[in-house]
Amino acid sequence: MQRVAMYVDGLNLYNGLRDGGLQRYYWLDMRRLAENLLRPGQKLVAVRYFTARIAPDTGRQGGSIRQNTYLEALSTLPDVHVHLGVHIPKTRRCRKCRATWKYYEEKMTDVNIAVELLGDAQDDTFDTAIIVSGDGDLTGPTSAVRQRHPDKRVVVAFPPNRRSFELRNAATAHFPIGRRRLSESQLPDRITKPDGYVLTRPPSWR
Repeated sequence: MQRVAMYVDGLNLYNGLRDGGLQRYYWLDMRRLAENLLRPGQKLVAVRYFTARIAPDTGRQGGSIRQNTYLEALSTLPDVHVHLGVHIPKTRRCRKCRATWKYYEEKMTDVNIAVELLGDAQDDTFDTAIIVSGDGDLTGPTSAVRQRHPDKRVVVAFPPNRRSFELRNAATAHFPIGRRRLSESQLPDRITKPDGYVLTRPPSWR
């Protein structure tokens, strides 16, 4: 059986769903999605999900609560590993009125994906890697895996509304994730954790 590991750029996937008006698919079971993308003769060995927690002072308390609920839900799935980056505060200035405001930029996600992808390739964890992202910054690590490990395949699964010409060309193969796969890969509306706590799908994600 060919071993497959999946690497999910969480923010890129989230933004693609949001831009396409596909909020009803936010409650994704990442393990099931990976299994739904497998071909005959393949088996799933790991799913790595990369994101950064919403900064507490952004005024997006509801978003932070929904994100925390979702990350807890992912933690109940076997072979799913969550890797967290950070949000760095930055300042923007209006060129006309010179007013300033703070915003947050996600950092470390691309680096974390590159580190885990290259490390897993070196450790011979997978035969095929599936990268769920349309971020061209992942072109470098994709090319590096293929150059250093020519026996391994790196396949890019583009989220809705996300594409990268450079990443597509660096990969062994590529395809878009369609709505049917998203619909078939949803978590149950209610998930009971081992300690008895019940996680509920956010109403706005229905």
